[in-house]
Amino acid sequence: MTPLQLRKRIFSYYQAHGRHDLPWRHTKDPYEILVSEVMLQQTQVNRVIPKYDAWLKTFPTLTALAQAPTQKLLQQWMGLGYNNRALRLRECAREIVRNYKGEFPRDITTLESLPGIGPYTARAIATFAFEQSHIFIETNIRAVILHQFFKDKRGVDDQELLPYLSKVVARQNPRTMYYALMDYGSYLKSIHPNPSRKSKHHQKQSTFKGSFRQKRSMVTKLLLHAPQTTRSLRNATQFSPPLLKKVLSALQKDKIILYRNGRYEI
Repeated sequence: MTPLQLRKRIFSYYQAHGRHDLPWRHTKDPYEILVSEVMLQQTQVNRVIPKYDAWLKTFPTLTALAQAPTQKLLQQWMGLGYNNRALRLRECAREIVRNYKGEFPRDITTLESLPGIGPYTARAIATFAFEQSHIFIETNIRAVILHQFFKDKRGVDDQELLPYLSKVVARQNPRTMYYALMDYGSYLKSIHPNPSRKSKHHQKQSTFKGSFRQKRSMVTKLLLHAPQTTRSLRNATQFSPPLLKKVLSALQKDKIILYRNGRYEI
């Protein structure tokens, strides 16, 4: 199958089965696109949708987010995991408000310089908000190219995918093309063993239950409810002193919590 034939197949699938109701697909506001992209990192779509809607009701603009207190920020983020994503999102909003008068930059280089925005997110914002044509890869897009053009190869670097992807992505209406690619990739994963396993960059997400991430989350939830002493945290969590110290140190390092007047707080 040629890239052009694949493009036609992808569009045909998207027209019939695309996830047209996803809320972030009905906006070109770069702030709303940014929120969706950060939330979707390592989080399933069905968990993101209610959080996305609630977040935008609470923080409808960059300015509202830039001014958000940490406790309110983390309360809204709770349930998505990786709380430092929320802090980076706020820092990004603050920088845009402070240095760009609240106007979202449009060029890739400037977007990549913002806190929490890497090469993929910068290109996703430029494509979905500003209709610019860029080549970028995420897990579902990767699955499509690997499945179609690298059937018998393992350990494939993303750089090897780019020439194929550039031929599949039409320069006209790249926003719709990428939505179609993502949905088709999700479909492929549902009917085949995950094609992304062929990628050099594939990493299986660790189990949350019993993980250090879960322990961090447990302590964060307690502190969102009320400030705590070391003793009260140890009693509530039943963590050993060395483990609790490690968790608290990690949360302090990420600037999620602080220690003041003998107690830890958000």
